[in-house]
Amino acid sequence: MLIIIENLLSADEVAQFRESLADAEWRDGAGTAGTRSVAVKQNLQLPRQNALAQRLSDEILRKLGQHPEFLSASLAEKIWPPVFNLYQDGGHYGTHSDAALMRLPEAGLTIRSDLSATLFLSEPDSYDGGELIVEEQFGAQPVKLAAGDMVLYPSSSLHQVAPVTRGQRICAISWIQSAVADPSARSLLYDLDQSIRALTPDREKDDPEINRLIHVYHNLLRRWAQP
Repeated sequence: MLIIIENLLSADEVAQFRESLADAEWRDGAGTAGTRSVAVKQNLQLPRQNALAQRLSDEILRKLGQHPEFLSASLAEKIWPPVFNLYQDGGHYGTHSDAALMRLPEAGLTIRSDLSATLFLSEPDSYDGGELIVEEQFGAQPVKLAAGDMVLYPSSSLHQVAPVTRGQRICAISWIQSAVADPSARSLLYDLDQSIRALTPDREKDDPEINRLIHVYHNLLRRWAQP
């Protein structure tokens, strides 16, 4: 299931990010690809140790930690610090799958990649191509969002970034380990939580039916969550 998180960053925040990244020290992204992915990866990235990358990454992490829909959809237990990439001049990333376990040695952190996230920082009309194409049960889904919007999709899916034939496509990418590893269970919990949120404003604060739904939600989460 693809989930769109709209306006994670405001227009002003996107502009500030783009201004900061305008003179960034981009490097060949092949250095972070796996042994098979390196053959299909052609982009630029900011090294994780780059001070600018760390500052902007921390800003995104703060936003994610405060965003109700992201928290509902991901049930995030651990989040890989966002990585910034740039595609231009035909740059692309061919069909690949993300590593199941991702290690961040400097933080002593290992993440099981349940969800992948792409935060778009370039407006879609500023570049041609560059769609994120995710292969789902019912076919390939192309994704090209407004700047400031994020898409969440299963890390287990095959996906690719189409060649960018005009302009620049700048994004931040991340991976999430969820407290609920099973995607079907996580999807049901997300749907239930969204229904509770939609119904709550029209009900009394102590509405027994809403309380019962919240009770069911937390007992399902208790059953499916992994310590």
